[in-house]
Amino acid sequence: MKKIVIVNGIVAGLIVGTIMFITVGIYHKTGDFENGMLVGYASMLLAFSMIFVAVKNYRDKHNGGIISFGKAFKIGILITLIASSIYVAVWLFEYYVFYPDFGEKYTAQMLEKLKAGGASDTEIARQAKEMAGFNEMYKNPFFNALITYTEILPVGLLVTILCSFILKRKVKPAL
Repeated sequence: MKKIVIVNGIVAGLIVGTIMFITVGIYHKTGDFENGMLVGYASMLLAFSMIFVAVKNYRDKHNGGIISFGKAFKIGILITLIASSIYVAVWLFEYYVFYPDFGEKYTAQMLEKLKAGGASDTEIARQAKEMAGFNEMYKNPFFNALITYTEILPVGLLVTILCSFILKRKVKPAL
């Protein structure tokens, strides 16, 4: 089980980390972060498809076609933790080395979007102050890592629960 978890966790982490690294570079260069969330969560779902692959592989090839919800969940959550940690490490590296102005650029785009949407000056000022405070906290690596984990861990948890329900099998299938 250990090898399956490690290999699939690393593969999932490389998928999500690579896609994030490339797309953040594109969005940062163009200044358009509009589709970033959609692409980010789609890449997480793609990466976490490795949970299904790993649980099914373990069940069918290493456990005689039987797996409990708990064992499937354990495999999935360990893959989630490995992939999420790679994702966070890639983001921290990317943020601090390449894009320390990411927060400012993102804030500028969001404020421009508010203006274009007809928000009042008071609302824009309030949002600018809130985002400036967040950007200041985001410069702390610990806070940055925590926020980044909150992006990816819930997705992995959801995929783990779904895969565990779908793939659990209490009896060996008839041949």
